[in-house]
Amino acid sequence: QVQLVESGGGLVQPGGSLRLSCAASGSFFSSTVMGWHRQAPGKQRELVAAITPGGRTTYTDSVKDRFTLSRDNAKNTVYLQMNSLKPEDTAVYYCRENRYGTWGQGTQVTVSS
Repeated sequence: QVQLVESGGGLVQPGGSLRLSCAASGSFFSSTVMGWHRQAPGKQRELVAAITPGGRTTYTDSVKDRFTLSRDNAKNTVYLQMNSLKPEDTAVYYCRENRYGTWGQGTQVTVSS
């Protein structure tokens, strides 16, 4: 059974930074696309960023040049470095793996002064 465990969320002031981590169980990790999604209150869940097994990344326009997604295949972990955070980044952030479609439990990110 695949499990994804997220960590790193919290409360941060506008302009601040956070790093989210998503640790995966299973041997499939290095061969699958991993993604971070977010869902703000009253809004649909959206894809924030994704990374291929080889490390190629894509980002939604609103986070380009502020967020950086990376992966460590030896640790079965992906990292989302979030800089210059804005109040509109406030959401629950979810990790997802594409092989089996498993979601993590989500981690709350709140950007507020």
